[in-house]
This record gives sequence, C-alpha cells and structure tokens, in this order.
Amino acid sequence: MRTYSTRQAAQMLGIHLATLQRYIAKRLVPVPALREIGGAKFRFWTERDIEKVRKLLPKVRNGRRKRAEEAKSKA
Repeated sequence: MRTYSTRQAAQMLGIHLATLQRYIAKRLVPVPALREIGGAKFRFWTERDIEKVRKLLPKVRNGRRKRAEEAKSKA
C-alpha cells in the first residue's frame, strides 16, 4: 500500500500544507497516527485517509468566510 507525507496529502486535497496542519491541530479532520522513526515523528497517509478528509472538506468552514457571513447576518 502506497503512503504519502502530509505535504503530499495536502497537494492531493488541493489545499495548502499550513491549512491541513491547522485542520489537524483543531481536530477538524481525521488523521493517521504518528509514527516515530529515528526520533522524528511522521504521519503516513494512505489513499483511504486522504479520501476521508476529501469528503469532510466541504463541511470545514473557512474562518474568514464564516466571520464575514456572521457579520452580514447580524447587520
């Protein structure tokens, strides 16, 4: 089974690496477990993992857009 880095997973999802890392930090998307290799920690994404995130992306709201919409609804 082929695995991908977080950077490659972000490219496949069509989002920036920092965006995917932010979603991971906020626990908005499911992620593969961390594996420790030589003292460094890595996530190895499978195509199945990437597809799970791809299905959730439309539900994850962009922060700026959400704030703008909330401001419009209050006005």
